[in-house]
Amino acid sequence: MKIRSGLRADVEAVAALHTASWRSAYAGIMPAEYLEGPLYEERLGIWGRRLGAPAPGAALFLAEDESGVVGFVYLMPCSDGRMLLDNLHVRPSGKRLGTGSLLFRQALDWVRAEHPGRTLYLEVLEANTSAIAFYERRGGVRTDRRVAHFDQGFELIELEYAWPVAEAS
Repeated sequence: MKIRSGLRADVEAVAALHTASWRSAYAGIMPAEYLEGPLYEERLGIWGRRLGAPAPGAALFLAEDESGVVGFVYLMPCSDGRMLLDNLHVRPSGKRLGTGSLLFRQALDWVRAEHPGRTLYLEVLEANTSAIAFYERRGGVRTDRRVAHFDQGFELIELEYAWPVAEAS
């Protein structure tokens, strides 16, 4: 497996993996009509904007094997001085094979090198217990609990986890 920086040419592969991951991980959590709707087109728009005009200080890393993109992690700086791990997704059929761990380690190492001293944090849906367990095994400390408001008209509880990068492992 190889980790590399994402490129504009990766938009479709990232959008497809993001869609498959959401449909798998959020089944029974998010409304079915949303997950079964034009989710791919929505993700395609998001990734087209992100990769077409990258935000200063943001990064996308892809995990690839001989079959193509099997995972990705996206990071972006926030106005509060922290770094948001906005997405970490692995192909649903490839979970528990170490890809998520490799991508998480890449994220930590990159933040340490490119944004020293910044805290890494993420938001995860409270009902996504497998993701929470993954982040807690990697030393994540829960720092907040709040309601996430989705543009599609629903609300879910999300948790915030943080890693002071100097201490993260």
